[in-house]
Amino acid sequence: MLIPIHQFVAPSRGSMISGRYPFRNGHYAFELSHQNPDFIKPSFPQTLQRNGYVTAAFGKSDSYIYKWGPGQGFYDAGHYNYKMHFKHNLQNNGIGDLWIEWLYNENGAIKESVQYPDGELVKYYIKKNDGEISKEDIAKKKQVDKDFDILRLTEGSGIIGGVNPLPAGKTIDALIVKEFKSYLSNENTKFITSWGEERVGANPQKPLMLNLGFHLPHTPVLPPKKYRNKFKKINYRIPTFTKEEYSKLPEQLKQISNWGSLSEMTNEEKLQVIQDYYAFCAYGDALIGESVQAFKDYCARNNQEYLILFTVGDHNYHLGKQGKTEKAGPWRHSTQGALIVVASDKAQVPAGLIQNQLTEYVDIAPTILKTAGIDIENEQYNYLDGYNLYDFIGNTTEKRDYILGEINVISGPRAYMRTKDFAFSMRTRPLNDANLNDNIKWAIICDVEDAELAMYDLRVDSNDLNNIAYTNKYAGLAQWFRHKLGTIVLGDGRVECDWSKPNTYSLSNFAHGSDDKKLNIPEDLIPQIVENE
Repeated sequence: MLIPIHQFVAPSRGSMISGRYPFRNGHYAFELSHQNPDFIKPSFPQTLQRNGYVTAAFGKSDSYIYKWGPGQGFYDAGHYNYKMHFKHNLQNNGIGDLWIEWLYNENGAIKESVQYPDGELVKYYIKKNDGEISKEDIAKKKQVDKDFDILRLTEGSGIIGGVNPLPAGKTIDALIVKEFKSYLSNENTKFITSWGEERVGANPQKPLMLNLGFHLPHTPVLPPKKYRNKFKKINYRIPTFTKEEYSKLPEQLKQISNWGSLSEMTNEEKLQVIQDYYAFCAYGDALIGESVQAFKDYCARNNQEYLILFTVGDHNYHLGKQGKTEKAGPWRHSTQGALIVVASDKAQVPAGLIQNQLTEYVDIAPTILKTAGIDIENEQYNYLDGYNLYDFIGNTTEKRDYILGEINVISGPRAYMRTKDFAFSMRTRPLNDANLNDNIKWAIICDVEDAELAMYDLRVDSNDLNNIAYTNKYAGLAQWFRHKLGTIVLGDGRVECDWSKPNTYSLSNFAHGSDDKKLNIPEDLIPQIVENE
């Protein structure tokens, strides 16, 4: 099996690898969680290993789920038997294109490293907390920005446009593919990696699960010149986000909108953001195609069946929608993506079939486990929150009426629920430091303004622009969603854990069973759509 993944925010990665929602695995942000607490279940790669599989990861695969160790250290939990990490193996050895280093041992200083085509490696500080940046470093950064047409969100960081210092085939993501192909082609044979280490290739006598995680299209957004030139010719429509639409957001969503805001950019700069992002994605498509072919060739050589499961995107970039460029938030452009499934058995996964149904990242684990021959209907796998994607194929009946999510980055804890017709989100905890389920019902009993509700009627507002949660017409429906979402994420198996300790957590089950996948909204709460209203 192969899983090419464009990576996601940490809670999504945790959901993919665990098969559980963030509120059930206790993983809401970038905290270093671990597997010692007794509510933890094995990740799906660990389950595959116990069933005879070799698991391997290439590129960006961080789930932030480690093995317990004093001080929350980075103790490998053993999700993968073989690992090649773009940062630890390549960038830490001075190999890449342009990358950013957060220097925690220097009070959070930030340094950029740039690999020029001739091999020269240029490094300079873009942030120092213990003194001013030197004139030499300022000059280096200025020259790099000029050489590669760098567009930054803010002075010194946040690269959202430009041309890659290296050509296609030489970038950090291309090197990830190179290592992936080397692993597959050197079957049971020693080979030398890009950073000079001796490794051994795949063992075709054992079933194999591969996780291919590209760095793109994450920042820095730097497509190679070959791809950038194609998209520089396209004049895209620049999204608008009005002051009135912004004013209707609760404070928490205003903070998220402000993070990565394009409001100070010119239209020319906004167009570059769109062009360069699409060019970067097109480059990623080409690399995925190259990787898929290598995997299929490996399967053919060894007469093995395969499943290829793609999760595509980086939560999608907004590119101006909601006034921001990057991901994050409960809006469609941060949460809606596609799952693409391809298999050697076309009777099981028909080629060309397209289904528009509600799926979630928690569906990935049960799908892969089922493909591996594991009986996920056995009660020991009842912890899995998702569905086997095979059950969707050829079946137009929705498996669920809503999708769920929760995140605690940028502006504190917030959960969302999306349905076919409505999108709803709310603050789940009063403070960032709320923990161990203290005052757990706060979000469903506090003043409605404190819950910072947002709701969009997707029947007339597919881009989530007009927050109608506090209008008279939708107030009753917003309260209904507040209770529905709140009881699920706060009271149906919610875990809040002190990850600095081996087994200290609180389980909230005051609304056990409320996640029934059904809406059953009272008809009188759903406003009728009036034409030309």
